[in-house]
Amino acid sequence: MAGAAPHPFSIHNFRAYWLARLSTTLAQMAMVIVIGWQVYDIARATMPIRDAAFQLGLIGVAQFLPLLALSLVAGWVADRVDRRWIARGAVALEAGCALTLAWLTYSDAITLPALFGIAALLGVARAFAGPSLQALAPNLVPVAVLPTAIALSSIAWQSGSVLGPAMGGYLYAAAPWLPYTVSGGLFAFAFVMLMLITPVARRTMTGPTNPFAQMIDGLHYVRRNRLVFGAISLDLFAVLLGGATAMLPVYARDILQVGADGLGHLRAAPALGAVAVALWFSFRPLTRNVGVKMLGAVAVFGVATIVFGLSAPIMLPLFGSAAIGSDFAPAVLVALGGLFGLGAADMVSVYIRQSLIQLHTPDEMRGRVGAVSTLFISGSNELGEAESGFLAALVGPVAAVVGGGIGAILVTILWARWFPELRRARSFDPPETLEFTSVADGAAKEKPA
Repeated sequence: MAGAAPHPFSIHNFRAYWLARLSTTLAQMAMVIVIGWQVYDIARATMPIRDAAFQLGLIGVAQFLPLLALSLVAGWVADRVDRRWIARGAVALEAGCALTLAWLTYSDAITLPALFGIAALLGVARAFAGPSLQALAPNLVPVAVLPTAIALSSIAWQSGSVLGPAMGGYLYAAAPWLPYTVSGGLFAFAFVMLMLITPVARRTMTGPTNPFAQMIDGLHYVRRNRLVFGAISLDLFAVLLGGATAMLPVYARDILQVGADGLGHLRAAPALGAVAVALWFSFRPLTRNVGVKMLGAVAVFGVATIVFGLSAPIMLPLFGSAAIGSDFAPAVLVALGGLFGLGAADMVSVYIRQSLIQLHTPDEMRGRVGAVSTLFISGSNELGEAESGFLAALVGPVAAVVGGGIGAILVTILWARWFPELRRARSFDPPETLEFTSVADGAAKEKPA
């Protein structure tokens, strides 16, 4: 019976997986914020603000292109090869990137070409790590506790994704090479945890034997399953337009004028919001009207983005130069409040989206669907950074952030209309049986058996 099922944390394999996922995400996100800061800081030495912001857009492209090129291959590999070894190899590559950046920074040899090159290598690693880790989690626990395990996995990812940049900002303020060194250690710890996961059973891939057709099956499944497609694409377009965090180096250095220390505070604010929501869910998990709540969370994300973007323009006329330049200046406090709300709303959205996707996807498809999800998530993050950087170069950083927040709200309204399946999702309960027919056979669909 479900009531007698063990808690996921009582299972050795899941504990090791959860620690690996948390530490990997912490390290990845710490590096992302520091790479962005270094790119902007180096560029500002010779470029005006808008041209330096354009470089932030390019670094997003450098990280996204490997994901775009490799995601379908990575998803296919995750459904055919031991998912543990795929994740281990990706984490080892990330550790090498982190230690290389640590050495270049420590020796004062860091350059824009080095940052762009290593960012592309990190994109390769993430292309393989994302689908393998997403698809591995459901193999580690009994079906009865799968929703709880997915929620805990989402909490690990989201907590790391918002705590990591804050950690990176604070460590960079202490010593520029330190965040990369700590990230290298976190990747090494994650590798050890992944090595501790024992062999697990999983379903065999079905459908055509042609590898290309098998890769396309993942895309076709997502397209035909409107609940999965709606959830994934909602995140893509909302975060693509509302990528305020890409502008944090600009706000910290030139708008709020709080420097590297202030960058850590700005990055900590979303972390606090997300952790507060994660703790709430650990005691009071969502069970009803999950689709409507996800849509509402994305709308709140857009509003919070606007609040952050307008923090300085609103406060400067009221307080003058006292509105900026210190940790407790009025504009800084408003910005921190907006970022706190942004992080809290994002945690609600991620928690619901990942649970819906995993529970409405058969195991033999999870690697390929996870690859599509990773591509969309990275599209929203890396391309969101690119969009924000390019738009800031055209209209300025404040207009770019505010416009992105408005765009996220509009996307929510459109998706609520175009994907009524999201509004109708009352709970996380999947169909009793998920059945998939390959595109090679003429139809790919999810249906109750």
